[in-house]
Amino acid sequence: MHINFKRLGISFLIALIICVSASVSGFEAKCEDLRDNVLRLHILANSDSESDQALKLKVRDAVLESGVVSFEKCTNLSEAKKTAEDAIGKIEKIAEKTITEAGFNYSVEVKVDKSYFNTRVYDDFTLPAGVYDALIVKIGKAEGKNWWCVMFPSLCVSAAGGEELNDYVEKGTAKIALQPQKFQIRFKTVEIYEEIKKFLSNK
Repeated sequence: MHINFKRLGISFLIALIICVSASVSGFEAKCEDLRDNVLRLHILANSDSESDQALKLKVRDAVLESGVVSFEKCTNLSEAKKTAEDAIGKIEKIAEKTITEAGFNYSVEVKVDKSYFNTRVYDDFTLPAGVYDALIVKIGKAEGKNWWCVMFPSLCVSAAGGEELNDYVEKGTAKIALQPQKFQIRFKTVEIYEEIKKFLSNK
């Protein structure tokens, strides 16, 4: 009897994803609400060398301090994405200037696109694993460790911290980001669930 182990493995993963989905469906819905209302800033360094990682942070500071992207008038993710897309040219110039002044000649690519993130902790809030819209800044080969924050709502520089999420997501959703210690196991379960989805989508 011939057993198709690849098909068997995929069937097992599908069964597993259904079971996991059923067990965390309510929590996953809140996670999806966060993903659907957040625009992240994702900066990828050329490499993991000390100089390239330091350069990544200089680019970060220059972009955030420039004020070329303002989301003050944005009321939803679509408006935030449009604002970020309109500023791509300016962001590229700022990044290129910062890189040149630091003595490097790396190229820069800036775009607004979908990007997969594992569960990430940032100061006083946590975001669950999954695919998010992001303003992505790639420096050189973009093979180094990345840095991220939330551009919309403007949590990168906001003194209000993660509390600002309450204005853009459904009632109760922000709690899972602001009180992650209560949901550690669920965050891990969602991360496994999202990793399985990503694996299956690449088949």
